[in-house]
Amino acid sequence: MDNFSFYVAVDALVSEGGPYVFGIFMTGVIMWAIILERYVFYFAVLPRLVSKTNETWSNRADHSSWCARQIRQMLISKVNAAMTAGFPLMQVLVPLSPLLGLVGTVSGMLEVFDSMAIRGSADARTMASGVSTAMICTMTGLAVSISGLYPVHYFRTRARRETELLSDKLSF
Repeated sequence: MDNFSFYVAVDALVSEGGPYVFGIFMTGVIMWAIILERYVFYFAVLPRLVSKTNETWSNRADHSSWCARQIRQMLISKVNAAMTAGFPLMQVLVPLSPLLGLVGTVSGMLEVFDSMAIRGSADARTMASGVSTAMICTMTGLAVSISGLYPVHYFRTRARRETELLSDKLSF
């Protein structure tokens, strides 16, 4: 499948699903941009950051005073803050996609009911077109949301684990 046909397929999906599909698509683009950025951070930046933090702690002469413990906690917190950057937005975008799909579905169904009221009859062809438009919104919202569930869980779990490992490395 070449790139041109991919863009044609996405354009057809957006035009058939209405304006809400474009919003869902943009939600997915933003979500996956954050996921890719987090991937690069965890595999390229984090090892250097942990090494630098460990070196900073090792170079300290005092490891047992109250002040040293506070500095240790600050070092761990800084790394944890760097690891969890972008999490709130990711955690909002995952459930936002199906909600936008639901709004698009309700909007499409309202259009179906309006056309039925104007014509005074329930024409199956008209209803099928409107229901199809409504279901495209639902399907797109669910697909974007489901695609982001695992990465959000993975990065949340990884941040927790890496924080504990760093805490263990910075011994008193």
